[in-house]
Amino acid sequence: MSNIANKVILITGASSGIGEATARLLAANGAKVVMGARRTDRLEQIAADIRKDGGQVDYRAVDVTNADNVEAFVYFAQKLHGRVDVLFNNAGVMPLSPMNALKTREWDNMIDVNIRGVLNGIAAVLPLMEEQGSGHIINTASIGAHVVMPTGAVYCATKYAVWAISEGLRQESTHIRVTVISPGVVETELGHDITDPAAQGALKSFREISLTPDAIARGVLYAIDQPASVDVNEVIIRPTASAF
Repeated sequence: MSNIANKVILITGASSGIGEATARLLAANGAKVVMGARRTDRLEQIAADIRKDGGQVDYRAVDVTNADNVEAFVYFAQKLHGRVDVLFNNAGVMPLSPMNALKTREWDNMIDVNIRGVLNGIAAVLPLMEEQGSGHIINTASIGAHVVMPTGAVYCATKYAVWAISEGLRQESTHIRVTVISPGVVETELGHDITDPAAQGALKSFREISLTPDAIARGVLYAIDQPASVDVNEVIIRPTASAF
């Protein structure tokens, strides 16, 4: 029996991409998965598939930019299962653009989802995990937390912030594990909201060499599956052929 079995694992951004793939994989390995996202129609479909395959899963609408919403999501999981073992802060957006395009609303949205969303998740589960004396917080950063590229200045800044927040939390924690997952280019819906034509073309070029979401899901499973005394702090997952 793996260390995944019967763990209560919450996943934000679970309606597609990395979140969906992780929910499916963890449920297949015996976890009690609670999915959160804004698109409940997608969550309902994914949950039906997981249950059909014998997995345990529930879901609830959540907007990670709203602290009360995130707290309600965590409370929902705790009420169902009596505890929360893992939170995977995975929701994110990536509307790339050059700085001189001055897409300030898109900058604000990235800050709200990518940074504030992670902080809201941490604030919602940290008291509970401290009371339990155990827990695991996993945050999705990006290769953009390590490499800055044109059109990605603000996005990379938000993902570096995720890395820094995670590292600070890790240093402060003695009973709670903290992991940063930093994917390279992955074939997901991330970037569907890009409005700048040049950035759209650049992303299409990058994705000529890309990972599938299940590659990242396996990294999440690896981090969770370690013994309680082992904290996998960071996993960087790139396509083999990628230079970035």
